Amino acid sequence: MLTMDKIHDIRIRFFVKGENISQIAHEMKLDWKTVQKYVDMTNFNEPAPKPVSEKRFCPKLDSYKPTIDKWLEEDKKAPRKQRHTAKRVFHRLKKEFHDFDCSYRTVASYYAVKHDELFSSARSGFLPLEHHPGEAQVDFGTADFYENGTRITGKYLEVSFPYSNKGYLQLFYGENMECLLEGLNAIFHHIGAIPAEAWFDNTKTIVTKVIRGGGRETTERFERFREHYRFQAVFMNPGEGHEKGNVENKVGYQRRNFLVPVPRFLSLADFNRQLLEMCEQDADREHYRRNETIEELFKEDLKHCHSLPEIEFDLSGNKTVTTNNWGKFYLHKGLHEYSASPKHANTVLNLKLTSAQIIVLDENYREIIRHRRLYGDTKQQSMVWLPYLKQLSVRPRALKYSGIYDLMPSAMKQFLESCSNSETGKVLKVLAELTDRSGFASALNAVNQALCYGASDADSLQNLYRRIYADVPEMPALPHDSQIPELSQMSADLSAYDIFLKKGGVVNA
Repeated sequence: MLTMDKIHDIRIRFFVKGENISQIAHEMKLDWKTVQKYVDMTNFNEPAPKPVSEKRFCPKLDSYKPTIDKWLEEDKKAPRKQRHTAKRVFHRLKKEFHDFDCSYRTVASYYAVKHDELFSSARSGFLPLEHHPGEAQVDFGTADFYENGTRITGKYLEVSFPYSNKGYLQLFYGENMECLLEGLNAIFHHIGAIPAEAWFDNTKTIVTKVIRGGGRETTERFERFREHYRFQAVFMNPGEGHEKGNVENKVGYQRRNFLVPVPRFLSLADFNRQLLEMCEQDADREHYRRNETIEELFKEDLKHCHSLPEIEFDLSGNKTVTTNNWGKFYLHKGLHEYSASPKHANTVLNLKLTSAQIIVLDENYREIIRHRRLYGDTKQQSMVWLPYLKQLSVRPRALKYSGIYDLMPSAMKQFLESCSNSETGKVLKVLAELTDRSGFASALNAVNQALCYGASDADSLQNLYRRIYADVPEMPALPHDSQIPELSQMSADLSAYDIFLKKGGVVNA
């Protein structure tokens, strides 16, 4: 049975849009018979409930049903491979009851229904879970936000304490190991304590393998983090998200209350500090089940937590990459391209990864450059021009023969083409200085201004940059007082000066 929204979609496509059965089946990836069924359907009443009556089901087995039920109930305590099958029930009935005359088919039919009732319902039913103080649950949610006017679809880490119903969240650009560890670390340090137990999903960020019988193989970084902070990690059964329903409810609650409307801010780090304070204020309300506030109950949670470790844990990840001919490297399935330096082309480099940055280090772990970390499953590029401009300013004649020239913005190439050979090195040096001072965008803006004025030298480029970006205060205009009289233009009679100069000339003579 399809959901009503899919049925509605089928009927709209057929009766309103005029699409045929085959077309609808192909686009919705359904069997054409299924589409035909719902196109022809005329009765949309809910099916009447059918009462289950054991007396009408396998009546010949009525006298044996209590025995079969007892055997199957006892199976609940037995290992899975040592439980009754339908065939074993049939043979046992024949052996223990000499007058037993029912067929195997009758026994198998009853067994299937009763077995499903006893075992399937136990698997699918949700049992209320009692949460003890000091237990935390962890999950990620999705939310949009504006940082510096740019809209980003990010993730937020949610940590809730089911006993008190207190929760905390931290916002990130994505969801990876660095986001998880930084978020947990920030929340642990904010509350000044570590939960004794934390519940997680089987996310690939943490779990590398689900072992039959309940075990988990986790990543080494997570194991180190867990041991450093001394909490027990509990993982949910696959597909059983309700087992940590408290945090899943908290994910929705805090999105609605803290992230609506879409938040706008200048700095993500500053906003995350605000979020922690908002969580504290929210805890002043009464608990949904107990006659105490969330904050009062959270004190009991804290009693069952332990103190922070004395040694700080390094939350960053480490990775090695090999650069290409242009001193670039790729991350995230080859979709995200980052620059290093032309000096480090075809070289093995070290990376330090945080949730927000990619820090590029040389073989001796000295920093080369930093990038803002890219997120998403699309091709993206992060280019830091400073190392390239510095290198080219030393060897300006190699400019057009390097692959870097082709990567430059068209305005910069146009400006460099207008420069003389002797001026190119000076211009590249100025561009490197301006980029180092206020970023590549400001240097490019100065180049655009130079093109407008037809300038093609380093001095003009610097002067235009100063005009645009120098912090020169604008002097206010002098006030005009109505009492100040207007001064008329004074005329000068220079004939007196002529006479004076002539006399001076005669005397000197």
